[in-house]
Amino acid sequence: MKVVALCFLAAATFWFLNALNKDNYNTVVDYPIEIIYDKEEFMAVQELPEKIKIEINGNGWDLLRKYFNFNDSPFLIEINNPATKNYILTSEIRRSLAENISPTALISMVSDTIHFRIDKVVTRKIKVEIDTTSNTLANNFRLADKITIDPSTISVKGPTSALEKLDGKIRIPLSEDKIKSNYNKIIPISLPSHLAEFLTLEEESVLVKFDVVQFLEGNKRLKINKTNFPENVTLLQEPNNIMMYYLIDERKVEELKAIEFEAVLNYANRNKQDSTIEAVIRPRNSILENVRIEPSIFRLKYEEK
Repeated sequence: MKVVALCFLAAATFWFLNALNKDNYNTVVDYPIEIIYDKEEFMAVQELPEKIKIEINGNGWDLLRKYFNFNDSPFLIEINNPATKNYILTSEIRRSLAENISPTALISMVSDTIHFRIDKVVTRKIKVEIDTTSNTLANNFRLADKITIDPSTISVKGPTSALEKLDGKIRIPLSEDKIKSNYNKIIPISLPSHLAEFLTLEEESVLVKFDVVQFLEGNKRLKINKTNFPENVTLLQEPNNIMMYYLIDERKVEELKAIEFEAVLNYANRNKQDSTIEAVIRPRNSILENVRIEPSIFRLKYEEK
């Protein structure tokens, strides 16, 4: 069996070598290519094609070498202004490619088009914004004024399509959250992960400053002022008191002390359908926020005259 196997192997090898020595074979191969362009002025925003399918004719040894790319240097395709279009027709490179693969003969280009994405490299000014979508400030703390960013714009260099995805601005998060005091820090700038490989920043950080103010929780007991009530109309349940709850800027606490509030129950504004009346705070004042009163709605009681 060993002798038979060796004879079979020797015959197969002899047949294979003899077949490779013959001419006039056709096959389709992936031939290596390399797109050449000015990398100072342009940048590829997608992976460039590295092979192209072609049908060739030639000696068996030559075809085997082409099929496995033995010692084959990539065919160079030079593009002067790749940003003007994103493809090149294979008919444009057929003659020079045919000369490059000699002595193998080029029969046809299986692919009729080579696609690529290469953009012009430019530098643009991009606005810097602070990302405040998270819990930037602590509970009941507000910005006392606008956030100051220095510089307010930065220079970003890269391909045009990548810059357009920034939409003219770059948002950076603060280095902390639940802030309770005035802020004055240098924050590093980071690009979105999906654009970082294409873009470069000329400024690596910005100075961020802002002041905060605390809003204090407070409450007051209100006097009740019943207005326009007929003699036969009272409240079904007379309240002992009405409480007002609110938030106030800590800088305006002294101003609040000079204001006398009351809860007005105006019979003229009653809800006739369900015989209820809603308490309204007087005077109206803009220094209070998140104002609520308890109780706020009362049911009316009618007595026969």
